[in-house]
Amino acid sequence: MDPITLTTERLVLRPLAATDTDEVHAACQDPGIQRWIPVPVPYGRADAEAFVSRAPAGWQDGSEYNFAVRLGADGPLVACVGVVPSGAHAHEVGYWTVAGHRGRGYLTEALPAVVRWAFTEIGCVRMVWRAGIGNDASRAVAEKAGFTVEGVQRAAMEHRETLRDCWIGAVLPSDLGLPSRLPYLPSPSPSPSPVSGRV
Repeated sequence: MDPITLTTERLVLRPLAATDTDEVHAACQDPGIQRWIPVPVPYGRADAEAFVSRAPAGWQDGSEYNFAVRLGADGPLVACVGVVPSGAHAHEVGYWTVAGHRGRGYLTEALPAVVRWAFTEIGCVRMVWRAGIGNDASRAVAEKAGFTVEGVQRAAMEHRETLRDCWIGAVLPSDLGLPSRLPYLPSPSPSPSPVSGRV
């Protein structure tokens, strides 16, 4: 699809571009990002160049949608959000925040905009979030954006050639009051157990 730009109250989310290279490179030096995100370590400028340079092709063929999240049109890079297909009917979202801009709610503001866009523009019917066990900041952002944590997947996330357990959660179009391109039949609620008068 053609690249698009999303806006929120404080933020502009646009496809990653070559002009983001320096800021991406600087951001990914952060040990916090390296701890949870499978970026190369050490993270060189060539890694940043490769990351941003694949963005146009990803948008065109639908294999990857990466957003640079900026504080206003001309403001600094504060975060990145990416969406990739995950199976036949789902997409998975991932994100990180630049160290100097954490704690200001930028991802909490950006993520719902990306999720709504995915549901309404690219046919997503289930948006999945995963994070390594212990990444409490990522989990808090996901839950504020409406994701339901569904459980733990064992050995489901590879990080530097080591398999790790991760949380998995999801949000559906119906959770946000949006239509879905496919009907959804949820499982019935369990019937309450009959109450006996005997002791």
